[in-house]
Amino acid sequence: MTKRLTPWIITIGFLLAWQLVCTAFKVADFILPTPTEIVSALVAYAHPIATNALQTLFTTLVGFGLAVLFGLLLGLAIGSSRFVYDGVYPMMIGFNSIPKVALMPIVVVWFGIGTIPAVIIAFLLAFFPIMVNVAAGLTTIEPELKDVMRVLGARPWQILVKIGIPRSMPYFFASLKVAIGLAFVGSVISETVASNAGIGYLMMVAGGRFDMPLVFAGLVVVAVMGVVMYEIFAWLERHVTFWATRAHDQAS
Repeated sequence: MTKRLTPWIITIGFLLAWQLVCTAFKVADFILPTPTEIVSALVAYAHPIATNALQTLFTTLVGFGLAVLFGLLLGLAIGSSRFVYDGVYPMMIGFNSIPKVALMPIVVVWFGIGTIPAVIIAFLLAFFPIMVNVAAGLTTIEPELKDVMRVLGARPWQILVKIGIPRSMPYFFASLKVAIGLAFVGSVISETVASNAGIGYLMMVAGGRFDMPLVFAGLVVVAVMGVVMYEIFAWLERHVTFWATRAHDQAS
């Protein structure tokens, strides 16, 4: 019970302090709106917020799904093959070092303004942590265990399927919880620059007319969607890789 109530108590306390500070110092709403003003904006603009939130959720999930597919496949290839590791991994590190915002002008020139740039940026931000974690999971296999499997007549692909993939699953689900947040970041950033729909676009329009309650309402919606997706993957992690988290849960 304490574990469940603590996040709510801290959140409510933070919102109350925020409300009291803004009220006591008479902070203008175009600088920092109060939580009550943000709630009023959520109610007043419920329809456009819901419409744009669905657009952001769609682009995020599409980009995230592509990141999961390619990140998992490339992570398995890098973690199971020294040749692929030496040839591809340095290039992936260099590409990940490029700020994705710097790629926006290129993406816009290639694909125009709309959904596709948001999907691409979400994919690029979410792809790398998935790939790295899957590859790291494969490298945790003990060499002695591989030797035993070879002695028993297992082929390399059988070692990968029976030992490598199960061993990398905890790393994989841990990366999903990180990557989904990055995917939302990529979608919203792209929507503020190269889109005519989505929460990022709504926030940009609201910021242009100094409607800060609506801007913060958009931030709240993105945060809520991120928390919900995080909890979904945490639930899947507990049920799919329960053998890896069992000891931690018992200790807690």
